[in-house]
Amino acid sequence: MADPRSQVSGSASQNPLGFSTPEGSTVEMDPVEYTLRKRLPRKLPKRRNDVYINMKTDFKAQLARCQKLLDGGAGHKEICIHGLGLAINRAINIALQLQAFSQGALQLAANTSTVELIDDLEPDDPDEAGEPLTRTRNNSAIHIKVFYPNA
Repeated sequence: MADPRSQVSGSASQNPLGFSTPEGSTVEMDPVEYTLRKRLPRKLPKRRNDVYINMKTDFKAQLARCQKLLDGGAGHKEICIHGLGLAINRAINIALQLQAFSQGALQLAANTSTVELIDDLEPDDPDEAGEPLTRTRNNSAIHIKVFYPNA
């Protein structure tokens, strides 16, 4: 019996360098001639109690911002922490740190989702005016509600 992990599923055109043109056809590109530009992901509606976690900002600064929203004069009874891709682990860690600092007074509710991201390929040589190329990919996301339960 064949090992199911060794079998290739789907079509053979699953090339990581395959980009789609505006007409919908897939084109294989030489990565040396093009620069990959990653578009910003669509964000959920920004509320005052939403915190978007990334890997560029210092962990302690992000943790302090969340703590300030929960304890500060704004008096938020809940905050929503959002993490995308590599920042998922950091978002979980921040939520668990907040719960530990509150000595169990805070509760957590986590939801996961998949976010569709779009990448653009721009030619390195501006003289070669080619068709705009895009690639759609999926990335994991987490949304953690950190709240004080009703007493």
